[in-house]
Amino acid sequence: MPSTDALSSRADKEEDLEASTGPRIHHVETHVDDPDLIRIGDSWISRSELQQAFGGTLNPGVSYPPSRKFANPAPLGLSAFGLTTFVLSMANAGARGNFNGQVVVGLAYFYGGFIQLLAGMWEMVLENTFGATALSSYGGFWMAFAAINTDAFGIVSSYGDDLYALNSMLGFFLMGWFLFTTMMVLCTLRATIAFFMLFFTLDLAFLCLSLSHFIVSSTDAANVNLTRAGGIFGLLSAFLAFYNAYAGVASPENALFVVKGFPMPWNRAYQASRNKRSS
Repeated sequence: MPSTDALSSRADKEEDLEASTGPRIHHVETHVDDPDLIRIGDSWISRSELQQAFGGTLNPGVSYPPSRKFANPAPLGLSAFGLTTFVLSMANAGARGNFNGQVVVGLAYFYGGFIQLLAGMWEMVLENTFGATALSSYGGFWMAFAAINTDAFGIVSSYGDDLYALNSMLGFFLMGWFLFTTMMVLCTLRATIAFFMLFFTLDLAFLCLSLSHFIVSSTDAANVNLTRAGGIFGLLSAFLAFYNAYAGVASPENALFVVKGFPMPWNRAYQASRNKRSS
């Protein structure tokens, strides 16, 4: 049984954590008399003071607003991801009979890579751990992809004629990103539908592209059908990235059409509002 000193020390640490990061959110409940008030832990707070789950800010759940004044970097990162993914996925899907996506290397270095990485770093300033992790990681993915496809690095040429080894390592590379994206998917289950589908379709794209290097053709080339499937899922992910980016940029002040976020059925704030309406 813990001593009084240990309990006191633990309480002091929790108070310090709360003072630096804000109260931790364990349960969300709507006030019976005033639906604008939400209970988080032991405190009642106005909805306007909270950030809801929203793809336009890459915020996967109810959270406190950032303590610093800063522009929203999520639309920039989503646009960089969406455009680079769109171009590569068009080649993977075999659009107009073309499977050569080498032109995407420039985008992968500078827009999908470097710019998206910067957006991820700016998400850290806004205390958005999910946004920082996702954008920075996928920025790193695009720069790694570009390096693999740049002859000066000598990565592909180092395998010589051993296409089996090359395909195996490319498959492992993409499988690793499939596993990482699965983790991201699990973190969006309480977010909005478009937010969740962005990462879910991307996850399927990585899975198909990874398998395309494991289940190769008789000439040791990547499996065309799986590559095409990965391209189609990639295109869906790119369009969803643009959708979420637009949601983060568009407002009644600058656009005629504003995108509304539709929460997942098990989103806590959504469930609380439904319980309020049914009571």
